[in-house]
Amino acid sequence: MIRKPFFLVGAERSGTTLLRLMLNHHPQILWVQEFEYSVDLITDDRKFPSLNIYYDWLETHRIFQSMGFSIDKNLDYPQLIDSFLSQRYNPREHKIIGATVHRHFDRILSIWDDACFIHLIRDPRDVARSCIGMGWSGNVWYGCDRWLEAEILWDKLKNKISPDRYIEIHYEDLIKDPVKILTFICNFIGLDYDEKMLSYGKNTTYSTPDPKLIEQWKKKLSYFEIQLVESKVGSLLTDRGYELSQLPNINPNQFQRQQLKIEDWWYRVQFRIKRLGLSLFISDFLSRKLGLKSWQKEIKLKMNEIEKKHLK
Repeated sequence: MIRKPFFLVGAERSGTTLLRLMLNHHPQILWVQEFEYSVDLITDDRKFPSLNIYYDWLETHRIFQSMGFSIDKNLDYPQLIDSFLSQRYNPREHKIIGATVHRHFDRILSIWDDACFIHLIRDPRDVARSCIGMGWSGNVWYGCDRWLEAEILWDKLKNKISPDRYIEIHYEDLIKDPVKILTFICNFIGLDYDEKMLSYGKNTTYSTPDPKLIEQWKKKLSYFEIQLVESKVGSLLTDRGYELSQLPNINPNQFQRQQLKIEDWWYRVQFRIKRLGLSLFISDFLSRKLGLKSWQKEIKLKMNEIEKKHLK
């Protein structure tokens, strides 16, 4: 088993892809993209999934399939997950191996009890706005749910590990002073900062850090949307070092919450129909509703091909 792997954790749309690219461009670091498939099927009470069920599940997992990992069926679950990282890790070239995980990252300790963590935090008002753009939510009330879940989970995980095994950084600080923050991260993982970490723009579609891109919520969210996010995330916003807008607090009543729920559902349906096409959207619904596994697999693979085209 790999000793002391590192994991970048935080809500989706918090800048984890950008930071992962920076880390991966360090000559001595290898960082694997979204690694949720390592923990998604582990239960909250740390029970591992049936390996046969897991093998079948991975067959249509878009990110796993894109990685080209081989599956050794002689291994137990923890050994298998460890083998995925090992297949990319060359100790003669890399001193550090890491991966990004956005959800259920507390379950990592079931596999590596010595794991270390980099927690990336971004303003939930920007995260909520970005989730709408991804088609994951139809309004900011639901758009901040992923942030809330990740931050609540982080508080639980942080209490289970010693302070020397984690650091917390803010996306906004990374954008404003990337060299300072990357140096801080490198010191934590036991390496020197390398200027190649900021060369990712040469071979990716991501541009160099631009401070103009932070706090976009101040320009792009309405007062009501800002109030919705701030009322839902509550004191976690200030606990994470962000200032409130000073707008009056609101508490949506039952009717308003129902409206937000319908709005969220309808937006996501329209988004998926536009992206997948009506025929594939309906086929996906029916295959899942009828429980036809072979059809589900066929539809899932077609959807994966479409999703690939929209990756940045």
